[in-house]
Amino acid sequence: MTGRAEPADRHLPSFFNDNPIRRLLLPPRRVTRPFVAEGQVVADIGCGPGFCTLELAEIVGPRGRVYAVDVDDRPLRAVELKAARLGYRNIEAHAASAADLRFIPDGSVDFVLAHGLLCSMAPQHHQAAVSEMRRILAPGGRAYLSVARGPWSYVGAAEWERILTSFEVLRRGEGFPWLAHRWALVSRGRA
Repeated sequence: MTGRAEPADRHLPSFFNDNPIRRLLLPPRRVTRPFVAEGQVVADIGCGPGFCTLELAEIVGPRGRVYAVDVDDRPLRAVELKAARLGYRNIEAHAASAADLRFIPDGSVDFVLAHGLLCSMAPQHHQAAVSEMRRILAPGGRAYLSVARGPWSYVGAAEWERILTSFEVLRRGEGFPWLAHRWALVSRGRA
């Protein structure tokens, strides 16, 4: 049988996802602090080695919970090691696709962080991942979605707009030219 192979998910090296330069240009606090509060349940989907995961765990505190989700088991081990070293016991790590979050109950998450997730996911999985994010969001919950722009991204302008139609868009914007990303703060909206 001939035909084109479907694109595969892209996996960047851990250092690319969590390094001092990225922390300087886009501090995790900027993405997390305005939207998360103590005691909440949050999901860091596509967490990689924990660029924002530990910040989220600090904010929600011991009464909250952070689902750290990545399709690759190796960066999750790094998250677990960092969490153990810092004494965080509120992070639950799962090696899973964003298109299948069945271990997270319906409507149970106050905040979903999908920071750079969809632009690395193969396009054929976007709709399933978006459906799962909507499913796990609690009523009144919010999600921060961001995607890279450029030839390395699986999400162009038209795909970004299509993704956003699945949510109620509360705020949106574009990063500085050197950060080259689009972002949106969304809620589940009406079904």
